[in-house]
Amino acid sequence: MNRDRYSELKSILEERRREIMDQVQGKIRDVRTEGANNPNQGVLDAAESSEMDIQDDIEFALIQMKSETLSKIEEALHRLEENTFGYCFECGEEISERRLRALPFAVRCKDCEEARENVQQRERMMQQRRGASSLFLDVQG
Repeated sequence: MNRDRYSELKSILEERRREIMDQVQGKIRDVRTEGANNPNQGVLDAAESSEMDIQDDIEFALIQMKSETLSKIEEALHRLEENTFGYCFECGEEISERRLRALPFAVRCKDCEEARENVQQRERMMQQRRGASSLFLDVQG
């Protein structure tokens, strides 16, 4: 990999990492601020409490997804240092620059990722069919 491409890819990954870390830290600050500014949470009725629980669950899920993305970015930076970044795990071909710009931690080229998704979709459909047929057998028995 030439030096310019390496520098550009590293810059993209590091910028994405900074953005996500800022977002996660901002969410954590928001949660702490809301907790400190709302000491009367014990006065909520069941509906309000349930709504707040759902909102907290959503916030937690978003933070968790962003943390997983950070982990993928760290792995991509490691692969970049090892000079294995930008090559498909499946076929070994170079991943297009366009794909890497959109998804800088991609580990498969577009074709291999689509093939993988098709296999996963077929497996899910087969599992659903098996589940439906076992339900049918249970009803008859």
